[in-house]
Amino acid sequence: MQNRRNYQRELEQLVDKREKAGLPRPTLLLQACCAPCSSACLEYLRQHFAVTVLYYNPNITDNAEYQKRKEEEIRLIRTYNEQVQTGNFAGMHSDAGAALIQVMDCDHEAERFEEMAKGYETCPEGGERCVRCFSLRLGETARRAAKGGYDYFSTTLTISPLKSAETLNQIGEEMGARFGVAFLPSDFKKKNGYQRSIELSREFDLYRQDYCGCRFSKEEARRRRQAREAENQRTS
Repeated sequence: MQNRRNYQRELEQLVDKREKAGLPRPTLLLQACCAPCSSACLEYLRQHFAVTVLYYNPNITDNAEYQKRKEEEIRLIRTYNEQVQTGNFAGMHSDAGAALIQVMDCDHEAERFEEMAKGYETCPEGGERCVRCFSLRLGETARRAAKGGYDYFSTTLTISPLKSAETLNQIGEEMGARFGVAFLPSDFKKKNGYQRSIELSREFDLYRQDYCGCRFSKEEARRRRQAREAENQRTS
């Protein structure tokens, strides 16, 4: 049986190798899905990379929801940058070596997701529609990273326990090869990364949504809530 890759270890080894060689801090374009997921990822990455966040999420159907999540992402980045500027890292897994985080603006482009989802409307969460959604978001990130001359691109999506790090890394590497830019491997949920994101979300009072973003995941979340409520009523 072939051993599964440990993507987080690969990331740490890459960082260690570069820093031992005395190489300059590399640039990274990071596709961010939301502030809660970004929190633990950025806490780590800003120590080793010059990070620019790309909030590219055309999968979020509702524009008001999109704007709310985007505003929370910007608020988190502003808070992290204030820590760098003031040198106050109390309670953080970061220190004075942390770099300021930049933001690359982009349009919502919800129509691109809807076009991509045609014919895949009945797929379950985690199925082919989601794989195509990952490809859409990582492909656009890779294109922009190549155009901007970034050393690497990556995504915060691997911090979610509901998403396959293997699938995301494979797509990232495919898109990196297509556009000619290196994909930074990761599995940010490792080493209590997901738990850390929960802690940071509470500390910064971040808005935590209960669905991925598209109308399909929103409907599935609604069905789950109804099932829980029905079960609670049955057992009460």
